[in-house]
Amino acid sequence: MKITFLSTLYPYRGGIAQFNANLYRELEKQQHTLQAVTFTRQYPDFLFPGETQLVTEKDVVDPIPTKRWLDSINPFTYWSTARKIKQFEPDLLITKYWMTFFGPSLGTVAKKMRPSTTRISILDNVIPHEHRFFDKPFNRYFLKHNDGFVVMSDSVLKDLLSLKPDAKYLRIDHPLYDHFGERLERDAACVKLGIDPSKKIILFFGFIRDYKGLDILLDATASLSDDYCVVVAGEVYGSFEKYEQQIQKLGIQNKLKLFNHYIGDQEVPLYFSGADVCVLPYKSATQSGITSIAMHFNLPIIATDTGGLKELVHHEKTGLIVDQPDASLLTKSIQRYFNEGLKEAFAQQLEVEKTKHSWANFSSKLVDFSKEISRK
Repeated sequence: MKITFLSTLYPYRGGIAQFNANLYRELEKQQHTLQAVTFTRQYPDFLFPGETQLVTEKDVVDPIPTKRWLDSINPFTYWSTARKIKQFEPDLLITKYWMTFFGPSLGTVAKKMRPSTTRISILDNVIPHEHRFFDKPFNRYFLKHNDGFVVMSDSVLKDLLSLKPDAKYLRIDHPLYDHFGERLERDAACVKLGIDPSKKIILFFGFIRDYKGLDILLDATASLSDDYCVVVAGEVYGSFEKYEQQIQKLGIQNKLKLFNHYIGDQEVPLYFSGADVCVLPYKSATQSGITSIAMHFNLPIIATDTGGLKELVHHEKTGLIVDQPDASLLTKSIQRYFNEGLKEAFAQQLEVEKTKHSWANFSSKLVDFSKEISRK
């Protein structure tokens, strides 16, 4: 099958680019003829408050052979990108959709495809965490010009059907991020990070954005004893100032270890190997790629009951679910996890669970789904 993959790919970095690289390589293994297309400009600066969108010399990444054709805010490139893709004559166009901002660019390219090209989008979000005035019209436009959708949580499926009740979809779990290498010895990882191995180590990992609830975890930390250490690892979207003020006000500096920068793939094993538990205190969510990384390293998770997180974190089996994003409830779950020594049992169950979430299974089902809904 001839497949064009249009999304965030090398030389862009971050979780979406990692997901796409893994899927691209798996499709490659299955002997499909591939074309990878990405952006000349992904976000204008005002929509990306992080350090950089592109890989740096420090990053160890998979250099997917991409064509950089699409400018997200230049309509002329929408049509030129579609024209170039049509010359490739793909049987399948795959896009990945996580923000309504991309509705016009990705939607127009999909609209311009030949009738012989089936158009499928992998949906991270349909209704975004942070609402903007253009969400509804951009969503309608994008969804209209796709033939089918892949969803990785029930909450995203619900949002999709609320906007497009007749949507054809494939519901499949987020595959496992397995490209980070092996788990390291815990104490050795702690030493490399400058963390006292004798502490009870809690990991908050990934881009720091308001909906991810770091403020809730900081409030919870204030109620924990000094034998706990909360590791915050990830680049800040915007300013860290409000969190810094909260830390000072709560007086919890001695319980925190801050790594407020982009964490490259080569660094990831240190954080997940050194931690005893990963905490996702999200205020809203659909699914989270962090759960997939934690599963790869057999690291149990404590997560709030938001969006699709409880579909990925099985309560009392691979982690604990907190009823709502509330600091006191989160504190109780963290204390229970350590007091009852749940880490080993949950880690053993994670070893069993992760065999179900392969990239081979994901990509094969996606291709089979595209054949079922083919427009030919």
